[in-house]
Amino acid sequence: MSFQPPVMTKKIPATVVTGFLGSGKTTLIRHLIEGAGDRKIALIVNEFGDMGFDGELLASCGNPNCTEDDVVELKNGCICCTVADEFLPTMEMLLKREPRPDHIVIETSGLALPQPLVQAFQWPSVRASVTVDGVITIADAAALSEGHYSADEEAIARQRQMDETIDHDSPIDELFTDQLKCADMIVISKADLVDDEAMARVETLIAEHMREGVKIIHSAKGNVSAAVLLGLEAGVEDNLDGREAAHGHHHHHDDDDDHDHDDDNDDGHHHHHHDHDDFHSAVVPPRTFASVEALKDAVADVLAQPGVLRVKGYAAVEGKKARVVVQAVGRRVESWFDTGADVKTGLVVIGLKDFDLASANEKLA
Repeated sequence: MSFQPPVMTKKIPATVVTGFLGSGKTTLIRHLIEGAGDRKIALIVNEFGDMGFDGELLASCGNPNCTEDDVVELKNGCICCTVADEFLPTMEMLLKREPRPDHIVIETSGLALPQPLVQAFQWPSVRASVTVDGVITIADAAALSEGHYSADEEAIARQRQMDETIDHDSPIDELFTDQLKCADMIVISKADLVDDEAMARVETLIAEHMREGVKIIHSAKGNVSAAVLLGLEAGVEDNLDGREAAHGHHHHHDDDDDHDHDDDNDDGHHHHHHDHDDFHSAVVPPRTFASVEALKDAVADVLAQPGVLRVKGYAAVEGKKARVVVQAVGRRVESWFDTGADVKTGLVVIGLKDFDLASANEKLA
């Protein structure tokens, strides 16, 4: 009997999509799925807060190769802090499916560091079957051109400067830098909202933080071809040099019982933790609004509150059977009618930990 070499199964490519709150990750992924053709895409969506939204929106994209069953939502905290408890079991579950997905797309929350997530792909239970095809970082051109990342950064900076207990950079600055530093491709979103001079400023800012040789592309309304985003073949899990978190002093690894970093645990896993004490999210049950404009005005009022970064979710309007989808960040409030049959409503308000939740409830509920 002649020797037959073992059949090698090709690794499943995984794309990590990261970016700050409201940068356009969900919109870009929705376009990616719609243009994925016959490829069977599995999605892992990490929500910051108790109410899922992005996963539901992505599951309704209409591509038969990415159905509701192919979307897995991780809602119990930032994905980079729950790697062992949630992310790895989810990956192992996807790998057991028949047929297995052709590609896995992971949307991180706007608060997640990509570095610990990428390192998790080195774990034996995943490494043998999956490779990180690339890390895509989304940067908001309109916000950056105005001197902030997502909301009114000048007001937030003033508040922080008045707090004498703070002796480090803004955590928003740290997240922005770390997400750019890990990227294999950077998508500057909402490019249609800025002129050439403003775009030049944005590109200069991004260039200060990204690794050499990383490609930058522009997008409007998330319309980027799947052929551009998929197939980077970066093998990120084997190419971590230069991707280290730029501000380890804030996203720290403590030695106490609550925040340990054990490089040689009994289970062979590497645990990574970082604080998100500077951020808070809450679900507000919204009232039924008299009109879409009344809804948008109320959301804009909430966005104007100090420390509020983003509002997203669903709300009802009088006389309309379809609920209204809301995506709001900074000074922009976007809305459209949902084509699905679900009537569940709820608005997620995300901001710094000290934002006035009572006032947000008063304006929306």
